[in-house]
Amino acid sequence: MTPGEPGSEQRAVRIDADEISGLERYQLLTSIVVPRPIGWISTWGPNEQPNLAPFSYFNALSSSPMLVGVSIGRRGPELKDTLVNIRSHRAFCANVVSEPFLEAMNTTSADVAPAVDEFGLAGLKAVASERVDAPCVYGCSAVMECELENEVSLGDSTNTLIIGRVVGLRLDPDLDFVEGTFFVDAEALRPVGRLWGPNYSKLGQVVSIPRPD
Repeated sequence: MTPGEPGSEQRAVRIDADEISGLERYQLLTSIVVPRPIGWISTWGPNEQPNLAPFSYFNALSSSPMLVGVSIGRRGPELKDTLVNIRSHRAFCANVVSEPFLEAMNTTSADVAPAVDEFGLAGLKAVASERVDAPCVYGCSAVMECELENEVSLGDSTNTLIIGRVVGLRLDPDLDFVEGTFFVDAEALRPVGRLWGPNYSKLGQVVSIPRPD
């Protein structure tokens, strides 16, 4: 039976989100809302210690002003270093994860002590941003330099939504723009998306469908 055929609605599996565990909600959400952009967030820690961590609760929020959002959870009862650092420096960089950086990004997802330099752990170089008080990943194809715009409590959630205003961008000179626009060619960027567990998606086939008038 295919979607839309008579009887398909009656066979739907119905789940009340309030009646399943937190783990089950996480598993459902992260396997249905896919693929998700990865915010590879870099910040300065204490004594200018560079910090780098990937977050898949990340997306574009607005173009004017240019805003991005990243939802940051906790490490048990403790705040994650990324959130502490953003609050301290009021800035961060969102590095776009492209295919050549997939393994390095995965390495930086390790749960390590605050004193550990994730850049060094993954064999990456941290370079200072030109516009904000944060480092970025050297060689990354696209970097958004962000100032802390707002911080939003998510009610009963242990996550905090950080909204960053993009004040500058660093783009690899080899990236192609669609002629006459500022659209970055996806085939040149080769972004990686987050699925669930250890799974990620690569760009695959790009399908163009004109919007209706």
